[in-house]
Amino acid sequence: MSTRHHVALPLQAGATLDLPPEAARHVQVLRCQPGDTLALFNGDGHEWQAEITAMGRREVSVRVLAERAAPDTELPCAVTLALGMPANERMDALVEKATELGAAAIQPLHTERSVLRLSGERAERRRAHWQGVAVAAAEQCGRRRVPEVAPVGALAEWLATLAPDATVQRLVLSLGPDARRLADRLADLPAAVLLLSGPEGGLSPAEEALARGAGFAPVTLGPRTLRADTAPLTALGWIALRG
Repeated sequence: MSTRHHVALPLQAGATLDLPPEAARHVQVLRCQPGDTLALFNGDGHEWQAEITAMGRREVSVRVLAERAAPDTELPCAVTLALGMPANERMDALVEKATELGAAAIQPLHTERSVLRLSGERAERRRAHWQGVAVAAAEQCGRRRVPEVAPVGALAEWLATLAPDATVQRLVLSLGPDARRLADRLADLPAAVLLLSGPEGGLSPAEEALARGAGFAPVTLGPRTLRADTAPLTALGWIALRG
C-alpha cells in the first residue's frame, strides 16, 4: 500500500524522520505496517518515496528512499483567488476545489456584503483550518505544491497593499455592462492571474470601483448569475483547461 502525505519537513534521500501527528494518525488508521511504502511531499514541488521503519501507539517513523518521478501537476499560469468569503462550509468546499483545480494561492476577504465575519484568534483558527483543507486536497489530487491560504483581510486594505506588477493580470468578476468575456481577456495566458470574486450578493458598486481603480479589469462568465462559491471555480476551471 502506498499513500500520499504532506509533511512540513525537509526531505532528502536517506533521511529518517517521525511523521507529524496528523500524518501518523492517517497511516495508523490505514493499518499500514513496517515495510510499507508512502509518498511524501512538503510543498516544494518534489515527491519522495519513503518506507515505514517503526510504528508505535502514536508515532510512525519512516526512512526517505528516493525522489519519485511524477508529472508536473501545476498550471502554467499561477492563479491567486481573492475571495469575498462565502458563508460557513461553502468556504471549505471552495478551498478544496480550488486546490484540486490548481490555484496557487487563496486570499480570504471581508467585503461589505460578507455574511462570514472573522477577526483575531477566530480568524487565524479558520485560516489554519482552511490551510489544512488545502493540504488534504493536495494529498488526494496528486499536487506536489499546496496553495497558501493568506490571513483574512479587508478588501480595501488588501487592495492598498498590491504593488504594480506587469507580469500579473488583475481581473474582477463583474455583472457590469462593460465586463468582457474571460476568454477574451485571457486570449493569451499571462504568467500570473489575480482573480477577485465577491461573496453572496457580489461586491458593492463602491468596492468594484475601488478594485477597478487598483487595475482590476472586469470580466464576465456569461449571462447567468453564478453563486459565490461557483463563479471563481468556474473561472479557475477554464484557466486550468487552457493549461
